[in-house]
This record gives sequence, structure tokens and C-alpha cells, in this order.
Amino acid sequence: MENNVMNNQSVAGEHGISGYWLKMIAVITMLIDHSAATILERILVQMPSWAPVTVDNCYRLDLLLRGIGRMAFPIYCFLLVEGFHYTHSRRKYAARMFVFALISEVPFDMALNQSVLELSYNNVFFTLFLGLLVIMAADRVMERFSSDNLTSEIGRIIFLVVIGMVGCALASYVISCDYGASGVIAIYIMYLLRSKRELGFALAVVSLGVFSGELELLALLMLIPLHFYNGTRGKQHKYFFYAFYPLHLLLLALIAWGLGLGI
Repeated sequence: MENNVMNNQSVAGEHGISGYWLKMIAVITMLIDHSAATILERILVQMPSWAPVTVDNCYRLDLLLRGIGRMAFPIYCFLLVEGFHYTHSRRKYAARMFVFALISEVPFDMALNQSVLELSYNNVFFTLFLGLLVIMAADRVMERFSSDNLTSEIGRIIFLVVIGMVGCALASYVISCDYGASGVIAIYIMYLLRSKRELGFALAVVSLGVFSGELELLALLMLIPLHFYNGTRGKQHKYFFYAFYPLHLLLLALIAWGLGLGI
């Protein structure tokens, strides 16, 4: 039986895109986005009137790069939901997310808040962590309530709505993290519609567009690679993808500092 499962996985992995390549897309688009936010936008603020490049051209370039960057977060949300269903220990998964949220905060603030520590706006790992807690709680509700009768179904819906609202409130007002409530909503939508992943992804992106700005709608282009996702994890470089977030932010902050653009 075990050999048959392994064979089926290997056959499935021969076609389509694995989770590894989705992560690579997210990493590359995130790097492009943060490069613009950390370096190009600081240059725009400090650009003198006699600069050989017009401000309008730089703004167009910034808009293009930030638009490309909109692809990253929904993919991370999708992979979070996938990881939630496949991880051996959800508690360890959540703990790992929280630890990297703490590790990432100073690099995040240096790169995007131009401060060593700014607690009024926190990094996206906190958003993913809160989203993970929300779907963990929702999963418990799903297990506890059966849909055999109307009372149980109504109770389950009420609890699911309350859990979502609490998660959004925490993201918006308590921790105040990147993407805030809209990020938690996106994760929740993908969780609730996991069996219809393309629909769930599209609705999550639309919700980001409604609550975080229409530029987020460019992430609908990620429906193309998602369509070819084969459900396999692919190459495993787990801690590389976790560590990349704080390390690339720290590097960008140091580059900006070296160019005389502030901390």
C-alpha cells in the first residue's frame, strides 16, 4: 500500500506545478515588490528636480513593480491553507509561524518603516499566523458540529462567522499587521472553499481588491499557475522560504542605508 501511494505521488508530480514552484513565484514577486518599496520609493521621495530621470517615469516603474508584487501574498495564503491540511502538527506549524514573525519584525521595520522597531504596523508573518489560528479554530467547529440537523448547521455557521470576525479584529486593531483584516479574510475564504480552490482563490483576491486597493486584483493572474498546481509539495527547502523573508528585508534595508537613503 505504501509503495502504491508513493508511486501515485511520483506520477502526479510529473505533470503540473508543485508547491515548491508556487513558493518560488511568491518569493520572486515579493522580492520585486519590496525592492521597489524599500529603495525606489525612497529615491522618489529624495529625488532632486534636476535628476536626469523624470519623477513620472519613476512612479510608473514603481507602480509596475508593486503591481507584480501583488502576486505574492495570495499565493502565500493559498500555501498556508495547503500546509494546514498536510502538516503533521498544526501546533508546531503555528509556533514556527509566530517565531518567524518575531524574528522578521526588526528587518521589516528597517526596510519598510525606516525604523528599528515600529509596533504600529507589523510584518505579514503575523497576518499569516492569525489566519492560521482562525482556520484552526474553524476546523474545530467543523469537527464539533455535524450538519445532520438545522440546529447544528445554524450553530456551526454562527461560530464560523464569529471566529472570522474575531480574527479580523485582532489583525486590524490589536496587532495591526500587513494586510490586516483583509489578509485574514483572504485566508479564511481559501480555507472555506478549499475544495474549489480556483474559486476560493479568486474570491479571496477580489476581497483583497475591495479592502486593500484595486491593485491587488492583479493577483488574479496567479489563477494561471494555480490551475496547473498538482497538489504535491515538490522540493523541500522549508526553512529557506521561512528565512528568506527576514533576510531579504534586512539586505534591502542595508542596501538602502548604503545608498544614503536612511535606515
